[in-house]
Amino acid sequence: MGARKGSLVVVGTGIDSLGQMTPAARAEIRRAQHVFYLGADALTAGTIRSLNRNSESLHHLYSDGRHRLRTYAAMVERVLAEVRRGRRVCFALYGHPGVFAIPSHTAVRLAREEGFRATMLPGISADACLIADLGIDPGSDGLQSYEATDFLLRKRRVDPAVGLVLWQVGVVGRLDYPSGPVDRKKIKVLTDALCAVYPRRHEVTLYEAAALPGYPPAIEKLQLGSLHHGDLSSITTLYVPPSKESQIDRAMMSRLGIRRQDRIRCLR
Repeated sequence: MGARKGSLVVVGTGIDSLGQMTPAARAEIRRAQHVFYLGADALTAGTIRSLNRNSESLHHLYSDGRHRLRTYAAMVERVLAEVRRGRRVCFALYGHPGVFAIPSHTAVRLAREEGFRATMLPGISADACLIADLGIDPGSDGLQSYEATDFLLRKRRVDPAVGLVLWQVGVVGRLDYPSGPVDRKKIKVLTDALCAVYPRRHEVTLYEAAALPGYPPAIEKLQLGSLHHGDLSSITTLYVPPSKESQIDRAMMSRLGIRRQDRIRCLR
């Protein structure tokens, strides 16, 4: 049986949509019969509407005190309703459409299960910007990445010799729409958990990518023990650099045929 008539394409607008929205994403927005968008600032929303007048924001589905999963379910249902009508639908999300984007993954999966053609195009996400702005090379020491609340609830084990990225540190412990000021008592819980692994004076970075061309990213360096006193918002990402160096496995070097004189450290 062939695919049903409706279709869905999920795209990302990048962090700075004026410069990071890909040509492929723009093309899908233009050719769609209906466009839904989420997480867009005023300029991004204007860009999307200029590309396709049949564009609709889903931001109104958020509400204070409502569990985010209920909101995401409502978004998915709204998107799939148009797909089921046999329309060509584009769902545009801030950053990369597959990074911290439950509605996009769910919409694609359900659309496919119902027999519709559904695809996701990549976009530029906050971690891509972080790597560029902070000068981090994941190929040097590796990179660990967790959502902050998940990190605490599941007691994630981290390697202090590997860089660590924690997402959404400003809303740690919250499952509703993150309005209002950050809860520093909950962030202090995260501080304490990290200080059990890293030294309290270890320098870490609070990071927010620039959303507009010509503006710098927000970068604040501080000691880990002072994390909960930092300048945080709902979109702040935390980067914890390695606090120690991994040891070379000499037995593995021998098995791989790598000699000591081959300057193994040049790989870093």
